[in-house]
Amino acid sequence: MNKRSVFNILAVTAFGLALFVAHARADAITDWNAKAEAIHIQKQLPPAPSSREMAILHVVMFEAVNAIDRRYAAYKLNLPAEPNFSKEAAAAAAAHAVLIALHPDQQSKLDAALATSLVGIAEGEPKAKGIDLGKKAAAGILALCANDGATTPETYRPYTIAGIYVPTVVPVFSTVGAIRPWVMTTGSQFRPPPPPALTSSTWTKDVNEIRELGSRTSTVRTAEQTNIGRFWFFVGPQTWSPILRQVAASKDMELVDCARLFALAAMAGHDALIAVFDAKYAYNLWRPITAIRNADLSKNDATPREASWLPLGDTPMHPEYPCAHCITSAAVGTIIQKVVGNDVAEITLTSPTAPGVTRKWTRIQDYMDEVSQARIYAGFHYRFSTVAGADMGRKIAELAVTTKLLDAKAPVR
Repeated sequence: MNKRSVFNILAVTAFGLALFVAHARADAITDWNAKAEAIHIQKQLPPAPSSREMAILHVVMFEAVNAIDRRYAAYKLNLPAEPNFSKEAAAAAAAHAVLIALHPDQQSKLDAALATSLVGIAEGEPKAKGIDLGKKAAAGILALCANDGATTPETYRPYTIAGIYVPTVVPVFSTVGAIRPWVMTTGSQFRPPPPPALTSSTWTKDVNEIRELGSRTSTVRTAEQTNIGRFWFFVGPQTWSPILRQVAASKDMELVDCARLFALAAMAGHDALIAVFDAKYAYNLWRPITAIRNADLSKNDATPREASWLPLGDTPMHPEYPCAHCITSAAVGTIIQKVVGNDVAEITLTSPTAPGVTRKWTRIQDYMDEVSQARIYAGFHYRFSTVAGADMGRKIAELAVTTKLLDAKAPVR
């Protein structure tokens, strides 16, 4: 299944069912999260800009609704508000303003969505003031992000020598590591140690594991493992936003608490990508397909060359170390664990890259572990890379929950 087919399936599902139709059980936060997700799917937005937009969206909604009762510390904005302002109107207007700014071509549909969101709120000053508050929150955070480095032109220089052909597809996201983070101080704050030496026991064990388990023609990978590997070919916030929405619904979260959960997860998710691409381009480690086909160059007799080896799927176009899926799932999953706990009502997820397969979990840790294991089954990541990525994600999430959007009534440490 090619990339365009994947996005088309997602677009039909999400755009048709979620984008501009109110969800029966969704509050303003989860509803607008689904709307943003559907726009991203329709436009085939890559993971890095999609994650950035989700962070902007959810920080804006948090700042707007939290300003009304000051339950938590603000992220950056000091917005004047009164307790009688409508939180629902503030959240909807905030999300609408953000998405219009980021996707002006969607204005007519977003205007209709806003009208639907506001129709059940009584007319009057609380509603009007809530709408105005949401617009101010959007303007404040959008201004903050205007020069965050996300639009820096890429200047990746392919490795070669004069006159020698190299593949002409430019690797992606080479500038993401320099974007200003939401939680970290710099993209390199949690950069892991270098990957193991090519003659080390760790390298030998892990490259030989993926040679067998991640091969397109593997005879040791089970049918279930193959399904899991293919399931996690899809990328970006659409791999975790549905999980957040289900968790919020199962916990019957109040609007401000839900806004905080999504804002923390979105910030941690985007910072995770910033951190992982900082490390990927710092270390520039070869992928399994390159390493196995060039194993004779590693001077390690225990890792023999296999000239025609292929992974289960098409390898992503960026360096191997650390694992991006692993860091983002660990960052978002750890946020969920810290905010609502590890044990949850059953959550389910489907994937456009594994039609007919539904994954289910009742423990957030199981979801995170599956994502890491899937990248080995796919033939994309060595085990040491999955461990490093997950560790980075946990650290980013822990930093987020201990330094951002703190309970305003909690004692100062």
